[in-house]
Amino acid sequence: MSEEKPVRLPDPASVETVLASLQPQSADAGLAPALNKSFPGFAFTVATIDDPYWCNPHAVVAADGTRCGDHRAWIESELAELGGDLTAFWHRHRQDGKKFAEWRGASAFAFAPTGPGVADFLQVSLGREIEVLAGPVVDPDYRPHSVDHLFEPTWVSRDSAAGAQQLAGPVYRLRGRAGGGIVHIRNFLTRRKRTEREQLEASRPELANRVIREVGPDGKRDTAFLDANPDWFDFVPRENRFFADWERSSACGHRIFAHWAFDIHDLEHRGRREIGFIPRPLKMPAGKLALEDGISVHRLMERTEAIDAEVGLPFAWFFFMTHGHWVDPDVGDAIAEGLRQGRVRLPDRDAAVLLAWADKKYLF
Repeated sequence: MSEEKPVRLPDPASVETVLASLQPQSADAGLAPALNKSFPGFAFTVATIDDPYWCNPHAVVAADGTRCGDHRAWIESELAELGGDLTAFWHRHRQDGKKFAEWRGASAFAFAPTGPGVADFLQVSLGREIEVLAGPVVDPDYRPHSVDHLFEPTWVSRDSAAGAQQLAGPVYRLRGRAGGGIVHIRNFLTRRKRTEREQLEASRPELANRVIREVGPDGKRDTAFLDANPDWFDFVPRENRFFADWERSSACGHRIFAHWAFDIHDLEHRGRREIGFIPRPLKMPAGKLALEDGISVHRLMERTEAIDAEVGLPFAWFFFMTHGHWVDPDVGDAIAEGLRQGRVRLPDRDAAVLLAWADKKYLF
């Protein structure tokens, strides 16, 4: 945050007003300044992630560029005119030049610090989208098997928007409607821990009556579940541990939102509160680090140091490992064992984090 005291917290309606005010030709450069102007006292930065997605077709465009209307409504009208005959529909439109338009995008996040702590920041989850002329309204080579096939075209490549004609955008849209669109992270972590504690306490009566039955040479023996698991109610959610580990590791000199964004959800499902996030790196290593047969712990250390240097963050490899995709968790176990045997060294704070993780793992 800047020295100016905030006078208004971002809310969905006001953020969407800001997004609607952006002009496509200047949307990328203008987003952060527009947010800062609308919410004095905050200093927003914006980061994007290369995770392409697309929305269902929403319009039909004729060969001359004329828009023919909503995609689904147009298909239904054309089929009604042809008595629902899919073959006739296919013959009519397989070579008439009509194409469907859809929005293609990637995730973007706006961050604003609210204090010095690791979790003291706001996160706004966005989508950066462009409208493209995606492909013909029917597969020119194969007759459609059903109307649903027409509604959800599979005959065009969506690997990239680069090869598709752009019609509009970029535009930014607020995402994360499941409680994750605009979040103050410290408040979220407090809510996450409280929810976990409430759910654990709600299970206490049932667990108090649960027993573990073991059969051995001396016969059967019952052990109370809570006696066998005395730390059951001390569970700390992985989301809270991720931030706590950052705060007490060598990474703490960097703002976490300069390196990670968080896909957040907070919703009710079948009468149960589901709350959490998946961390998403803003910069990813070039390749995955796996535990190869015969590799020494010293060589593993060299590779983890290379990852740290590549992304510009000390102990970065550990947080990639908790995600599980870029660094194999077996790598963490191997290095932890090397620490215990005195074969390798880490800064004391990082060693403490890694050994605690190895003793009680969490992964996303």
